[in-house]
Amino acid sequence: MLILGLLLLAAVGAFTGLVIADNLSGGPEYTVSVLGQDIATMNTLAVFCSGLALALIFCAGLSTVASTAAHRRRRERPRTHATHPGGPGR
Repeated sequence: MLILGLLLLAAVGAFTGLVIADNLSGGPEYTVSVLGQDIATMNTLAVFCSGLALALIFCAGLSTVASTAAHRRRRERPRTHATHPGGPGR
C-alpha cells in the first residue's frame, strides 16, 4: 500500500507540473496539452473541477502513505498489558 500511495503522489505531482508548464497561455477556452499532445479543451469551470479532482487523488495517496506508516509503527511496538490488583488473574 505504501508503494501505491507513493505512486499516486508522484503521478499527480508530475501530471500537474507538466500541465502547468505546457499551458501558461490563458483565455476563455484552454486547450490542455501534455508533452505536445492536446488532451482536451476546457473552460474555466472545467479547469477548476479537474484541479479539485487532482487534489482529491493527491489526498488519497497521502492518506494511504500515512496510514501505512502508522500501521507499521503500531506493529513494531510490543504490547504490554497492565494487570489490575484483585483482577481475575489473582
